[in-house]
Formats: sequence, C-alpha cells, structure tokens
Amino acid sequence: MTEMEGIEHRTVQVNGINMHIAEKGQGPLILFLHGFPELWYSWRHQITALASLGYRAVAPDLRGFGDTDAPDSPTSYTCLHVVGDLIALLDAIAPDQDKVFVVGHDWGAYLAWLLCLFRPDRVKALVNLSVAFMPRNPQRKFIESMKAVYGDDYYMCRFQEPGVMEAEFAKLGTARVMKEFLTYRNPGPLFLPKDKMFGHPQDAPIVLPSWLSEDDVNYYASKFEKTGFTGALNYYRNLDLTWELTAAWTEVQVKVPVKFIVGDQDLVYNSLDAKDFIHKGGFKKYVPLLEEVVVMEGVAHFINQEKPDEISKHIHDFIVKFH
Repeated sequence: MTEMEGIEHRTVQVNGINMHIAEKGQGPLILFLHGFPELWYSWRHQITALASLGYRAVAPDLRGFGDTDAPDSPTSYTCLHVVGDLIALLDAIAPDQDKVFVVGHDWGAYLAWLLCLFRPDRVKALVNLSVAFMPRNPQRKFIESMKAVYGDDYYMCRFQEPGVMEAEFAKLGTARVMKEFLTYRNPGPLFLPKDKMFGHPQDAPIVLPSWLSEDDVNYYASKFEKTGFTGALNYYRNLDLTWELTAAWTEVQVKVPVKFIVGDQDLVYNSLDAKDFIHKGGFKKYVPLLEEVVVMEGVAHFINQEKPDEISKHIHDFIVKFH
C-alpha cells in the first residue's frame, strides 16, 4: 500500500479521551470526518492527495472507533460530545489556525453539519459527502420519525437496542459485516430484518469491487474485532438524545460555504425524500451558502473510496477558493 507511506499516526488527548489521528502534509488544515462502519482509513486516498497539494490532512478515528477510546457510558456519544472532541482536537493540533477546512462523509457529514451549526467561527469551508443537512423536526423525535416512515426493520431502528446488533454482527463475523456494508449498492433505504440481514444467504459469496481489496477489508475488520461495534452503534442510539439537546438550534441555518457531493446510487440519496430536499430548494434554505451540488452517476454510498481521485479533485477545486 504505497499510498499509506508517509501518513503519520499519533494520539492526542481530548476531553479526557485518547484520540487517534492520521495525518500528512503541511499547510492549511483539512479535517476529515469518517462515517459508519469506517475509520480514518476511509480517507487514505484523500489524505495523500491533499497533502501533495500543500495541505495538512488530518483524519481522526472518532470516539468509539478504531484506536480512539470508547467511553463505557452509552450516552457519551451525543453530538455535543463528538463535536466537543473535534473542537478540542483543533485546539490541540492547530492552535494557530482560527478556521480550518472540513470534509465529512456519512456520520462524519452529519457531525460536520453540526460542527458548522455550533461553531461556524472555526470552519472556513465544508465539503460534505452523501448526507445532506437534516433540519430538526420539533414535532417528533428522530427515531420515532424513522419508525413511522420505514418501520422497525429500518437499520437505524434495528440499531437501537443495546447488544442486539452486536450479537447479530458477531454471528456473521466482522470481516463479513464489513464486506456487506462496504459493497452495498441498493439505491433505497437499508433494512436489516432479523436472520435476513442483507437480503441474501449469509454464506453467499461477496465479490469485492475494484476499489476495495481484501487488505482494506482486513484492516477495518482488525480494528472492529478489537473494539467491537458498540461505540459505533452508540451514535445511532443517541439520535433521540441529540434531538433533545439540539432544540435551541431548531430552524437555525448553516452559514459556512458548502459543496455537497453524492452518488446517484447512494442509499441515503434515495431515502427520506432526500432528492426533493436537495434539488427543490429545501437544502439551500437551510444552507444559504451552498455553492455547489454534485451528483455522481453510477456511484454508491462509499463515494470517497469508490471514486477517490475525483473526490480529491472536487475537494481541492472548492477549498482553493478560500485561502
């Protein structure tokens, strides 16, 4: 893996936890935020590409993931905890940079929106992948809304009960779970019914796409084998608590410059009326400095790994305007 050469790894203390970061390069800082079930490793291509263009690329393992500590308390994974980690991390590693560039994907995109909502003073510009801004519905809690729309087998609903999905993932095996998620290409909501998890026999062979190697899968699997999935799943288990904690930000706009990129086969883009929200004015209403929406044809959810060079170029083309 020549791409991994020159990426440095270290641990930074933030808010009482040890956070693992991967970094490369010098210059304006770009903070890369990963999703589920991922790690800093999801950004391996972009770290190298952007470092070569004169940036300092930094990708942490978020709390509960990889080599970063996973607090025991299930409620230690609200948006305030995780965004708090990001601010503390920036204070520790870039005290000379008032504002940084942020790039997020999946859960990382959700957290990036909240980072910009809570602390726009710290963000120069944002490039977000896959997950558009989701305005808070003051009438109904998040998981309640998901159940009303998609029912109990919708993946976010299935993740709620502590221990249940952990046991089902253990039955499948960690490497198998990683392959199932990373190769998932059904352009619609993800359902994980008990005993029929991904809609095919559990021993059906999974052919890896060209952008994902066995080595990649093994890296992810080795880290999740060590930590388990509880820390990662706790993000979903705190969605309703986050809903309560963000009441003060109802109807508040995200006021940083934004570029949004999504694949047309992405499960999120094809769920919850996301297309209408993105393309018919809702998105721009809540993110008034949204400058560009890019829809990539034939691309699914793990867009930064499936189309790494294109994504790196999209990131650079946008942030270079804000030096």
